[in-house]
Amino acid sequence: MHGFDLIKTFLSLLALVNPLGAIPFFISLTVSQTRAERRATARVASLSVVLVIAFTTLIGERFIGFFGISVEAFQVGGGVIMLLMAISMINAQVGGTKHTAEESIEAEGKESIAVVPLAIPLLTGPGTISTVIVYADRVHVWWQTLALIGCGIGIGALTLIALSLADPISRVLGRTGINIATRLMGLLLAALAVEFIIGGLVDMIPALKHAA
Repeated sequence: MHGFDLIKTFLSLLALVNPLGAIPFFISLTVSQTRAERRATARVASLSVVLVIAFTTLIGERFIGFFGISVEAFQVGGGVIMLLMAISMINAQVGGTKHTAEESIEAEGKESIAVVPLAIPLLTGPGTISTVIVYADRVHVWWQTLALIGCGIGIGALTLIALSLADPISRVLGRTGINIATRLMGLLLAALAVEFIIGGLVDMIPALKHAA
């Protein structure tokens, strides 16, 4: 049984959402929007991030339970997704698990891109959702549930700041600076992914649990 670690939870979700890494995509997807429209897009996308994390915290475990999937198995699968994302981030790429070229082309023809594809799946994709479900399984008291939702609110606020200041951040950091930050987040995410996979396997296989 794993305990709930608030700092690790926040850092994991922050690395997965990676608001800085989303800035180039936000700029390209909103190039035809007015300043007011871009602010509205940033607000809706950030709120959507909070809602996805909060909804997954409250409902996600019941959802996978409905299909007879154990949290341990989901943890291993989520860890694999996280590791794939981490490898893409280390290569300064967004990765196909979050967003594909076809979705980018489709997004260009949409009037509103705040929820899809910006919030889902670019910011909160399968990796984020699976991670929230695993962490939600580790909460034991009501305040831990609120703390997990609070992590989502904090990340939503950071996302709003990053997207609202996308142009100045992009000018100051440049693509190279954003790539460096993305690679650092990728390294952190890779370590967390390995921990997820090993932890899930240990919980699933009694022999490994005794060996540990």
